[in-house]
Amino acid sequence: MKTFSTEPGQDCLKAWALMPTMLQNRITEAEKNWLTTHLAQCESCNADFEQQHRLHLALSLPTDVQIDAEAGLHSLMQRIDMLPTDLKQARQNSGGWTIQALAAVIVIQAMGLGMLGLHLFSQEQTPDRYRTLSDAPVATQAAVSGTIKVLPDAHITLADWDTLLHSLQLRTVNGPNNVGAYTVAPRDTTYQGTLQQTVQTLRTKPGIRLAEPASTP
Repeated sequence: MKTFSTEPGQDCLKAWALMPTMLQNRITEAEKNWLTTHLAQCESCNADFEQQHRLHLALSLPTDVQIDAEAGLHSLMQRIDMLPTDLKQARQNSGGWTIQALAAVIVIQAMGLGMLGLHLFSQEQTPDRYRTLSDAPVATQAAVSGTIKVLPDAHITLADWDTLLHSLQLRTVNGPNNVGAYTVAPRDTTYQGTLQQTVQTLRTKPGIRLAEPASTP
């Protein structure tokens, strides 16, 4: 059984490294129990995990699902009309029209958020919508092996980002996308590291919120 360190300051680093593994269901039972306990005690790590969980869900959603906001609003209005008469009368007496209008706004906002989640990463099929930060054309990204998606913290400086990539022999091949994630790859074919080693190293670096292989085998 793996022994976990309890040294102050190290628990959060360990939690950050385990979060992606747990989201991908590649975590051991002992690691899962430890991470669950830590998240219950650390508000900062719990907030980070919730953000990564939402991003992971967005990544796993299909990109070709069409959402009909008008149909959803119509369905909501039908459900409101089916309420018991006494309840509808109470709503009318307290400004029922206003409540319906507010409900409609909430539904429209929810639909918009859902559409955003569905298409967060679908834009990779249209390279001209990205701002490329390297000299390599975006169209060549599919030909680059061992690519990694990295989501840096919003406060990381360009100098720190460049230093991090240089230390790991990586380069930016695409990004940022709608959520601020970049696609990085080895600088050349002489790179000696492995994809998984590089991903694990990125996950332990300060300022990196998420690191995952660009494609799961």
